[in-house]
Amino acid sequence: MDFTQLKHLFTDEDAVSPVIGVILMVAITVILAAVIGTFVLGLGENVQSASPQANFQFEYSNMTGGSNDYATGAASENYMEITHTGGEDIDKDTLSVQIGGSDVGDLNEWGATVSTGSTEIVNASQVSGVSGGESVRVIWTSPSGGQSQTIGQSTVPN
Repeated sequence: MDFTQLKHLFTDEDAVSPVIGVILMVAITVILAAVIGTFVLGLGENVQSASPQANFQFEYSNMTGGSNDYATGAASENYMEITHTGGEDIDKDTLSVQIGGSDVGDLNEWGATVSTGSTEIVNASQVSGVSGGESVRVIWTSPSGGQSQTIGQSTVPN
């Protein structure tokens, strides 16, 4: 081997490193631009948690009598029982019930977590203007408050 070739090998400064460096700098710039663009355009706000998958059963009853006590079955008001019949457990604070567009208010029967078998009893006549054919909806609202979705629906019988 000729020493001049060996000397030339050690003094040659052409290498692959500058090419790799440029490629890495371009890649980092593109990634940063994409991340910043996502937040500037507000696309990051649309990434939210999905609504829970749950099933609800609605039962309506009209009890007659002189008392307003549901537990004894002697009431002259319409009642609706909403039972969670399957699917994911749901935090009660994320749920609301509407009848004909009016919010029912406090959901006292469901515990902190609504799980399979949990039943909520709603006095439908306490919501103004309730009549047969009104829509009843169980609405889930994301904890961040940015999204809501109907996860259960029924119609008040005539």
